[in-house]
Amino acid sequence: MSIRVLLVEDSPAMRSFVGSVLESAGEYHVDEVKDGFDALRVMPRTDYDLVITDINMPDINGLELIRAVRQQPRHVHTPLIVITTNDRAQDVERALKLGASAVLTKPFTPEALLDTVARLCKTARGPGGGG
Repeated sequence: MSIRVLLVEDSPAMRSFVGSVLESAGEYHVDEVKDGFDALRVMPRTDYDLVITDINMPDINGLELIRAVRQQPRHVHTPLIVITTNDRAQDVERALKLGASAVLTKPFTPEALLDTVARLCKTARGPGGGG
């Protein structure tokens, strides 16, 4: 059974990179959306095992998306990775306080992405799901 991932990223190049890295690993099914509005539209209909979101997006940014995701009973414990171009301590700290499980700073390697995803998905699985 594949792990269902929602990728929220406004950059087509980064969406393609992250999506292809995960899909090529063979155990992930990636749904890609371009912004927070699209993410909030699809999330109530699907049980995602993992959400990956950019922090800097127009309209609903990644921090606002984390807050909204954590308010949904279906996804309150879903692992969530934030990807960002800046590693300012305050942004990272705020993302983690809002409920992000991990932060990856661009540029990152495919190995760093896969290691982080594998670690979080392993943690999330088990009796009763969302660990």
